[in-house]
Amino acid sequence: MTYLKLDNVSLEYPLYNTENTSIKHHLLHMATGGRIAVDSQKKTVVKALSNISMDIKSGDRIGIVGHNGAGKSTLLRCITGIYQPTSGTIERQGTVAALMEIGAGMEPELSGYNNIKRLLQLQDVSDDHAQSLTESIAEFTELQDFLSLPVRTYSSGMLMRLMFSVSTVSAPDILVMDEFFSVGDDNFRKKAELRLTEHINNSAILIFASHNMELLKKFCNSFIRLDCGVIDTSYLC
Repeated sequence: MTYLKLDNVSLEYPLYNTENTSIKHHLLHMATGGRIAVDSQKKTVVKALSNISMDIKSGDRIGIVGHNGAGKSTLLRCITGIYQPTSGTIERQGTVAALMEIGAGMEPELSGYNNIKRLLQLQDVSDDHAQSLTESIAEFTELQDFLSLPVRTYSSGMLMRLMFSVSTVSAPDILVMDEFFSVGDDNFRKKAELRLTEHINNSAILIFASHNMELLKKFCNSFIRLDCGVIDTSYLC
């Protein structure tokens, strides 16, 4: 049974050299929506998330809204394990895939093929399974012989094709998305959006953060609003 449970999850960042706290408080609040606090050791910290609790079950499609810096991306990074919460617990049952900072871990001096292998290793894919996935990824990218060249020689469009193809090669149980994006020319974009839509429809759980309410209402069946790293319980959509 696929599920995702967050229990009082909080995440704090320490601030150093905060001799002018009032100015730093003002600028940081404007830039990130974070809240300044003093922890138990009297250190100045940014409270990026505070006491987030969510009980998400199979069939749930959760849309996450909030202004820039409200904590949406930080929450998604905690859900996927990129960030570890300062306090609280996160329980996951099922495979998780993130469409966020696509291409993280890609090495510019390595070829497209070697980067595919590297990224699949980072996803704990076995060598035998990686071989069959590599063939599928290569076909989907339509990059052909360019996959034998270092990715530093790729155009931005070619790089996005490779990033997207690796990130979406397998459908997960829990799909975590930070904004809906398009890649490449018209033909490839249509193919990419079709695959992404299939992943959304086939996943047991979707967590989707976006500013686009039209897309959120298209794919999601419930909504959460974050404000300064806290769930706004008064929000209705």
